[in-house]
Amino acid sequence: MDVYLAGGIFLIAYGLIASERFDRTLIALLGGLLVVILGVIDQEEAFAAIDFNVVFLLAGMMVLAGGLSKTGFFEYVAGQAIHLSRGEPFRLLLLLSLLTAVLAAVLDNVTTVVLLTPVTLSIARTLRVSPFPYLISQIFASNIGGTATLIGDPPNILIGSAAGLDFGDFLANLAPVVAVIMFAFVGIMWLAFGRSMEDDADRLDILATVDPVAAIKDRPLMIRALVVLALTLVGFLFHSVLGLEAATIALFGATVLMTVGRLDPHEALRDIEWNTLFFFVGLFMLIEAVVHVGIVGGIADALAEAAGGDLTVATMGILWFSALASAIVDNIPYTATAIPIVQQLAETGLEAEPMWWALALGACLGGNLTIVGASANIVVANLAARDGHPITFLRFFRYGLGVVIASLAISTVYLWVRYLG
Repeated sequence: MDVYLAGGIFLIAYGLIASERFDRTLIALLGGLLVVILGVIDQEEAFAAIDFNVVFLLAGMMVLAGGLSKTGFFEYVAGQAIHLSRGEPFRLLLLLSLLTAVLAAVLDNVTTVVLLTPVTLSIARTLRVSPFPYLISQIFASNIGGTATLIGDPPNILIGSAAGLDFGDFLANLAPVVAVIMFAFVGIMWLAFGRSMEDDADRLDILATVDPVAAIKDRPLMIRALVVLALTLVGFLFHSVLGLEAATIALFGATVLMTVGRLDPHEALRDIEWNTLFFFVGLFMLIEAVVHVGIVGGIADALAEAAGGDLTVATMGILWFSALASAIVDNIPYTATAIPIVQQLAETGLEAEPMWWALALGACLGGNLTIVGASANIVVANLAARDGHPITFLRFFRYGLGVVIASLAISTVYLWVRYLG
């Protein structure tokens, strides 16, 4: 009976989350609480399943990003991008995409697009060009860049916490392939937009009115925030030497910034996206119920049998299936479900490391296939629609398909050469 309850609640919750017709945080919390109320798991098991390393890591990074945004830093960088591009549309698209990818790797992709999308819309208005190529390129770049680090994309945070992989592990194993994928991405964007983007004849006159330095609202705070952020990133790299979890370092960095930056804690804590954190809380509880009743173990056994003990088949299957699944549902709930499956496969004797990297690449990169594939996509789509520039499902898919196929092809070769060959 518990199997049907857990499985039914899980499938209904997934369907409602994928439909985007209901608030996903409420659905995840309702599903997580229902499995407790109906006795599938008890409260102690449910609460023990909540990975606070993930929750507090995100909370700390949100405070750091929020503090930096108050200084005008992101508007300053955007202004510099306009000047460096000399207002040429595709060159500007390239610079904004690279900026997005880098920031997504050092902050996280959701925070990055929340901060940069309004700036991008403002740039498009200033230069009198369509914002669509810039926005969709930033979505793709945020998911690609976020793949490179532990904190760049929520699936990586989940994987790192479950597998005991740190910031340095992700950087060393995923940054090289992400760099290659970014080169391919630039080529695809040139084919898609390079020759068709509008170039305003008066762009140099418009360029003269853009003053990046004027965008800085609080230089002392900006310097302090950048120093604290840099030290926090150093802490991530050496957290195993320090004997500290990434969440502790992120929270410490946030606390230091509030102290040295003289930020009002009440105001700073408003920068935390509490709905995202409670989405994770509900999701962890719901996944624990599915694991507890043996559904995940059964799937893992079936996959192990299908792979026939072949690590290559298992790894490539995880990569491509994860990409497809993440395109259908948000990559966060998919990854939370897939983690126990990889753990079960590892217990059958298959080497875990290639499968973890395959899961990270598939889940993060597959999110570029559809507008509902990743949280960053949904954030940009909502902000664009509010500004009068809706991004439709089919239009997004038309561009995302090429990006994802190229990304997965490169990832397949990379995994084979580095781990399986």
